[in-house]
Amino acid sequence: MLMHLFCTCILSFSLMIASPLVSATVSNSFRDCSHFFYMQTPPAGIRGTGLRRICQKYADKLCYATLYDSSRRLPLYSAYIFKKSDGKRRMDTPWMYEPQVQRVTLLCLFSLFFLLKYTPPLIEDSQAVLGDYTDAVDYRRGPLNPDLHQAEPDDKSSTYTLTNVVPLITDFLDTSWNPYLDTIRQRLNNFCHGKSFMVTGVTLSGANIQRDNRDRLAIPKHLWLAYCCPRFDRNSPYEVRFMFPSYGGYALNEQTGHSVVEVPLKTLESFLKSQTYTDSDMTIFYKGCVQHMCSHWFKYNESS
Repeated sequence: MLMHLFCTCILSFSLMIASPLVSATVSNSFRDCSHFFYMQTPPAGIRGTGLRRICQKYADKLCYATLYDSSRRLPLYSAYIFKKSDGKRRMDTPWMYEPQVQRVTLLCLFSLFFLLKYTPPLIEDSQAVLGDYTDAVDYRRGPLNPDLHQAEPDDKSSTYTLTNVVPLITDFLDTSWNPYLDTIRQRLNNFCHGKSFMVTGVTLSGANIQRDNRDRLAIPKHLWLAYCCPRFDRNSPYEVRFMFPSYGGYALNEQTGHSVVEVPLKTLESFLKSQTYTDSDMTIFYKGCVQHMCSHWFKYNESS
């Protein structure tokens, strides 16, 4: 009885502190956050073990969707809607975990985790923790849904969860991937007139970051991104217009040879189909982001 009262008190107190930080729906479907996918259809043909479909929330607001492989402690992709942004980063947000990836009923344990900044073993079993990056000197946390593709402070803050990041080579992140993300930001800012549906994901290398002589984090071999903007500026310069309504890019997560290759969506899908973690019917966007464009133009025009 005393323990029950203790947990109840701790739970009430910690929820007041922690509820704005991490709140998500983890299930076998993206039903609650299907609106982050073009035509409410998630990518198809991506394989993994221990998959968790996470509707990422922050401050009680749905922000984006993540397909998380809990066996590799790695998100396979995050899907989000691009928001026109000035590219500024939010640097004051603490890194967050997602307790619901590991389905446990010990709510008071989760509360103590938040309150005491203690990471329960059950959390470490299913996802990355900050300690995994401590001795991984060549790697940094790279978000799949980047804060510079979001505009509102809460949307930016929601990207700082360890279920949204992967270990990336520092030089690759600084000199190739982040500049590419900014190029995409400027392109969509200027030439996408409606919603732009984004998916950013990884391919797998088979290598792992270790901690205490145990494999902890799967290291991505490639990082890739694709966007789908059904309503775009048809009078844009030719060097930009052919990159709409959809385009993509990918790059090696290596010390050298990590320049981003920008390619049409079909080429990106063909490349991903050559990787072992996808099926031959792998698709990123429903019907390649080209069907129903005219019939849905007015819908997007009215809602944007």
